[in-house]
Amino acid sequence: MIQVNLDFADESFREVLRQEIKNAVADVVQQNQLPPMLTRKQLMELFNIGETKTSELLNRPDFPVFREAGVLIPTHLLFKWIERNTPWLDENTSYFKKEVV
Repeated sequence: MIQVNLDFADESFREVLRQEIKNAVADVVQQNQLPPMLTRKQLMELFNIGETKTSELLNRPDFPVFREAGVLIPTHLLFKWIERNTPWLDENTSYFKKEVV
């Protein structure tokens, strides 16, 4: 019974966290009025990352990059990619599975 309640609490927390992240991203998009396509530099500024991490992302096979006119990132696909890859934390770490003592 206790485990069921903890599982429900964990899932509720995850859902609240996902919604807050989604709201925060929506606020950033609205405040910055992002263009339909981001440049490499804009991606770095948006994510607050450096050259190395940017190169890693741009070279991922699942990362949305339009290379026909240089390196451009379709903004709407970028946010879909973020949503699709957010569960990675749940599936590949024990961050949310730690028990409260």
